[in-house]
Amino acid sequence: MRVNRILLSSSLIVVALVIQVSVLARLHLPGAVPDLLLLTVLGLALVYGHVGGALVGFGAGLLADLAPPADHAAGRYALVLCVIGYLAGLVKPESGQVRSATAPMAVVVAAAVGSTLLYAGVGALVGDTAARHVGLSSLLFTAALYDLLLAPFVVPGVMALARRAENDPLAETSTGKSGDVSSGYLSGGTGLRIGGQRGGLRVKAARARVARAGRIKGVKRL
Repeated sequence: MRVNRILLSSSLIVVALVIQVSVLARLHLPGAVPDLLLLTVLGLALVYGHVGGALVGFGAGLLADLAPPADHAAGRYALVLCVIGYLAGLVKPESGQVRSATAPMAVVVAAAVGSTLLYAGVGALVGDTAARHVGLSSLLFTAALYDLLLAPFVVPGVMALARRAENDPLAETSTGKSGDVSSGYLSGGTGLRIGGQRGGLRVKAARARVARAGRIKGVKRL
């Protein structure tokens, strides 16, 4: 990943995690908690693709696993967001721009449901049965509802920032400088002038030889 991608992704993930832990988790909404971190990963994956989405998802999930007040096994949410980021990156638009809001909203709903199921499944493997006591169907419905309501305010902004970060001004500046140097070199015509001078000298020498031969023939005829 580029440096600008890493910086932007890290900043957005940290901000999303802080807001989710300090604000959204304390709203005490029925069912699930709005997953701002998931929406941030989805927005980045829709721009960076499946590889970038998987890396961003793994880093975001690992940070959420280690940040308090996490009470589950470390690596559990990292696995979930890694898979979700990879799958979301597979539906990245080829043009890089989303023409309608239908596809991103469908991705949000599928990611909310899929992440809840995958998190509960991994929890069942490690002996965590909290999802059974809360009610899996209630968690699925509320997770999809909350994320869908929050997505229009998060996903488009994250995608816009990611696209802007893709246009690296340092790369453009260096490209422009190299282009100026090469164009200046060619316009200066260092190599072309030398070649032109050599060609001109050869032509002049050939003309001189022809003139000498003509003079010699004329003298002989006389």
